[in-house]
Amino acid sequence: MGMRCRLRRCVMTTVTLSLLLFLSSLWLPPGTIQDCEQSWRPCLSVFTHPRAVARVAVTDAGVLGGNDIIRECAGQPFQVSRLHRHLSSALGPASDVLLHPYLLCWEELIKFMEALGPLVGFFTHKVEEKITLIRQLSLEESSIITTGEAQGVAPPPHHAYHSVRSMLEAELERGVVSFDRETPSGSRTLLRLHRSLLWLQLLLEKLVTEPEERSMGELCRESYLEVLAPHHPWLVQRAAELVFQVMPDRKVFLQLVCVRTQEEAEPEMRIIIEAIREIHQRTQRELEIRNMLDLP
Repeated sequence: MGMRCRLRRCVMTTVTLSLLLFLSSLWLPPGTIQDCEQSWRPCLSVFTHPRAVARVAVTDAGVLGGNDIIRECAGQPFQVSRLHRHLSSALGPASDVLLHPYLLCWEELIKFMEALGPLVGFFTHKVEEKITLIRQLSLEESSIITTGEAQGVAPPPHHAYHSVRSMLEAELERGVVSFDRETPSGSRTLLRLHRSLLWLQLLLEKLVTEPEERSMGELCRESYLEVLAPHHPWLVQRAAELVFQVMPDRKVFLQLVCVRTQEEAEPEMRIIIEAIREIHQRTQRELEIRNMLDLP
C-alpha cells in the first residue's frame, strides 16, 4: 500500500511538472499562421471551422456595437466588458496595435484563465513575466527620454514602446533583437504572447460554436491538438491529456461571461473573438514583414 502511494505521488509530481511546461510554453512554430485574406497564402484549417464565428465590423477605432451588447458582471474579477474596452483601445491607427492596452488585454485574459482552475493558472505566471518585461523596457525608454530632455537632447519623435510597430522597428534598429540566440527583447517576448493569443482565440471560438454537450475538456483537447500537440514531446502531450480530464464544466464559462445559456453568450463572444483575431492578424503582419516569426 505504501509503495503504491509513493508511486502515485511520483506520477503526480511528474504530471504537474510536465503540465507546467505545457501551460507555460503554449508554443506555436513560426511561419505556420497564415493571413486568410492573402489569396496567395494557404489558410490553416484552424481558421475554417464548419461553424465559424460570424465576423463583426472592425475599424481602427475599435469593434463596432460592442458597448450595446456586452454588460458588466458584478462580483467577479474577470469582466468581458473590460476586456472589450482594452481590445478596442489596442486597435491603433494604420493597422497598428498599441502596446499599453494590448498588455491590459492580457491582464484580463489572465483573470479568465485563472477562473478555469489552478491547473490552467500555471500558465498565467509565464504571461505575467512577459507583460512585466515589456513594461520594464517601456519604463527604461521613458527614463532615457526624460534624462535626455533634462540634458537638452531632443527626444525621439515617438516612444519606442508605444505600439507593436514602433517597438519592432526600434529594437531592430538598435540591434537588440537576435535571430540566432535568445535575447530579453520586447520583440521576442511579444512573439510568445502572440502565439499564445491564437490558442485562446481558438478555444473561445469552440466554446461558443460547439454543441453544449461537448465538455470543456474536449474543446481544450481539440484546441491543443490542432495548434500545439504536433510540436510537443510525448510526455507533455500525455500530461495535457490528464489536465483535460479535470477541466471544469462549461457552466463555469457561462458564469464568467455572466449569461445563462450558450445562445446568450454568443453575441458577446463574437465581438471579443473578432477583436482578438484582428489584433492577432495585425501583429502577425508586423512580425512577418520583418522576418521575426522564428526568433529563438
